[in-house]
Amino acid sequence: MITFLIRRLLFMVVTVVFISMISFVLIELPPGSALDAKLQQFRSRGLNVTSDVVKSLEERYGINDPIYTKYWKWISRAVYGDFGQSFYLDQPVSSLIGSRIWFSIGMSTAALLFAWLVAIPVGVYSATHRNSLPDYLITVMQFLGVAIPEFLLAIVLMFIASWYFGVEVGVLYSKAYRDAPWGVGKLLDLLSHLWLPVVVIGTHSTAWLTRVMRANLLDVMGAQYVQTARSKGLGERVVVWKHAVRNALHPLVMALGATLPALISGEVIVSIVLNLPTTGPLYVQALINKDMYLAITFLLFLSILLVVGNLLADLALAWLDPRVRLE
Repeated sequence: MITFLIRRLLFMVVTVVFISMISFVLIELPPGSALDAKLQQFRSRGLNVTSDVVKSLEERYGINDPIYTKYWKWISRAVYGDFGQSFYLDQPVSSLIGSRIWFSIGMSTAALLFAWLVAIPVGVYSATHRNSLPDYLITVMQFLGVAIPEFLLAIVLMFIASWYFGVEVGVLYSKAYRDAPWGVGKLLDLLSHLWLPVVVIGTHSTAWLTRVMRANLLDVMGAQYVQTARSKGLGERVVVWKHAVRNALHPLVMALGATLPALISGEVIVSIVLNLPTTGPLYVQALINKDMYLAITFLLFLSILLVVGNLLADLALAWLDPRVRLE
């Protein structure tokens, strides 16, 4: 077990470094630079930008440095928690992302829990009531959940929540709690606004996981050990939940590693539509303005979530199935 963890941690470090290098190159490839967006920002304010100012900014931001020099400047400081300066916003990247990342992780984690808590019982019910009317209705809802774009679902739910339930949308707190100190009241107010983005972000995963759960449980229900459990006189509920569901969860657990970063990536569009203060809109703005250090830091966090999620999925699979051995 210890050897497995050490080996996986070493592979994780190498993987994250490799991903950061590839991402850095891809962000640098498009024409233009962060300086172009910065100069446009100055001109929009009516400021006169001389050649001396341009040269000073080029030296400050290292615009003309080779790409390997830019990468080394960033990665050598990133290991100490200094992710550089945002070119466009003139603020430290760590403070920009740090003020928003917890909202993104919190929403994505809540969406993941929502997807699992809904997908497992619904998938089990659909599989155990195959070809019934509820099964057909669940199948239709699954296809709709996968097919409907997240931004469209966000707009529809915004209208329903605002028009029929009087919920203030596009914010995380009501006016009375926006500047209030943290407490039970502010937490409850946050939860009352958080359900909308959680449902929107988690709907696609819920529909997909429900479909996977149903298909895999149908396959497991025909296995020999399930038939043996029935022949021993065990109740159908015990057979399904204790024997069949435990083994049918394997694909869901294996997909867990890629689900969390996918949810955080999916919250980008949802956050733009709902006007939420998460990392999504900040990341899009960084890509548009070629704000390299801000964009690459966001991708670095996503890659870390991916490799950590895969490790947790392996550990969860080993706990779920004793036949799996971590060597």
